[in-house]
Amino acid sequence: MTAVPNAGSNGSAGCLAVDRSSFFAPKRSLGQNFLSDPNICRRIVASLELAPGDPVLEIGPGRGALTRILAGHDGPVMALEKDSELVSWIKSEFPCVGVVHADGLDFCWEGTRRLPGLSLIGNLPYNVASPMIWEMVSRCRSFRSMLFMVQKEVALRLTASEGSRTYGALSAWVGNFVRGEYVFTVPPHVFRPQPKVDSAIVRFLPRPDPAWDDAAALSWTVKILFQQRRKQLGTILKAHWSGAVEAWCADLGVDRRIRPEELSPDALRTLARVLVPSK
Repeated sequence: MTAVPNAGSNGSAGCLAVDRSSFFAPKRSLGQNFLSDPNICRRIVASLELAPGDPVLEIGPGRGALTRILAGHDGPVMALEKDSELVSWIKSEFPCVGVVHADGLDFCWEGTRRLPGLSLIGNLPYNVASPMIWEMVSRCRSFRSMLFMVQKEVALRLTASEGSRTYGALSAWVGNFVRGEYVFTVPPHVFRPQPKVDSAIVRFLPRPDPAWDDAAALSWTVKILFQQRRKQLGTILKAHWSGAVEAWCADLGVDRRIRPEELSPDALRTLARVLVPSK
């Protein structure tokens, strides 16, 4: 795993460069769709609400559409990029940005503790956005905010409440670590190449009581429940039913005929604490 990089030579403004990003063609294997609308880019960065001195880490800077704006920030700016060609280009184009060559799915997110108050931002590839966010929200423990562009369908799931059609395992998991907000929709025409679906910006703020101590139990619980989300709780947990689960139902007023999508993130956390000993 790779630790969080240090910021570049000065970690602040003064390294804006001429845009030569069009030299890099998008790679389908990496799910690259590059932002091409400066107004959208400015709106995205503004939504992060950075204060002077705040450290910021961009995930997947690509051709530098957001990096170009972030490079003028008065504070440490870092970038995490998987594409080796783009890593070299970003280092030369934005010398004040600290760059690390790594895959976000293998990154040591625990290392972000070295930067309390860190904000994370990025246009995440559709094919890895959900698993990457799953890891980031549960393993970054001192961040101030996160702001990501994802496929609109994923954004709706990330910010869904229990009882809604889009609420699922990802919603329940994320909701136990952060408070999510759907910020705005991004149309396909601001990308090159243009995706066939809308994108959206989501913002996460840390919960005061994140489920760090319950993460393993919670992960097991939401996965087993939402693999059969249309079935009733009693049916799904038949092999794991116990007096403790019965007591949990009584305490929360939960009917065993309820379906997983009707259980809030907090309810699922308390259920996880009951279920793990019987696993």
